Amino acid sequence: MTSSPPAPNAQYSYVGQELDLFARAANWKAYFRSVLAPFIRGDVLEVGAGIGQTTRHLCDGRQRSWMCLEPDPALAERLAADADVRALEPGPVVQVGTTESLGAGFRFDAILYIDVLEHIEHDGEELERASTLLAPGGALIVLSPAFAFLYSDFDRSVGHFRRYTAQTLAAVMPEGLRRRRLHYLDSIGFLASLANRVLLRQAMPSARQIGFWDGRIVPVSRVTDPLVAHRFGRSVVGVYERS
Repeated sequence: MTSSPPAPNAQYSYVGQELDLFARAANWKAYFRSVLAPFIRGDVLEVGAGIGQTTRHLCDGRQRSWMCLEPDPALAERLAADADVRALEPGPVVQVGTTESLGAGFRFDAILYIDVLEHIEHDGEELERASTLLAPGGALIVLSPAFAFLYSDFDRSVGHFRRYTAQTLAAVMPEGLRRRRLHYLDSIGFLASLANRVLLRQAMPSARQIGFWDGRIVPVSRVTDPLVAHRFGRSVVGVYERS
């Protein structure tokens, strides 16, 4: 694994403090991995890779290459030094920057925005730029927090510009891509998020709360989500492919 020199936006510093907390959410990551894995193939670009907590769960040796793109140099340095991530196959390459700093010659079979797109102010422009980096048959994959009415002090504290519905996520997807998946995940987590929004009003969950959600709520959601036909959930997932 290597790390590139800082890109022109090297002064960017991520405001959130939740990455280490959510790194422990193994059940949740296994759940969305089961949904997204068929589309994560070939040459992969993971946008906003952070400290690599998602990389560890999705990079599984079935891909040809894996690039971790992270705009915060401190997080990128930490990611590049992580022994567990360095041991993954294919060996991830850490690049400091954004899709704007990638050369026109790059082409990827999968581009991932896992809990990232909501942090990007001009999301439509971002996805349009990402679509130009897709190889034929490549997939643009987004997982984001769902429903604007659930926007909370936590969203604000970690720099979220918005939460999505299936409709608003579809609206910012570039034209010319074919929809493969567009639905919600974590129906019981939706109810917990609603309780936090209305009752608790916490800016940051505790490690105990994350453990309860991941250990107790997520396994139940894996059962209930198909029963409610994925019509609502704490997160929304969209997968769109280039023809």
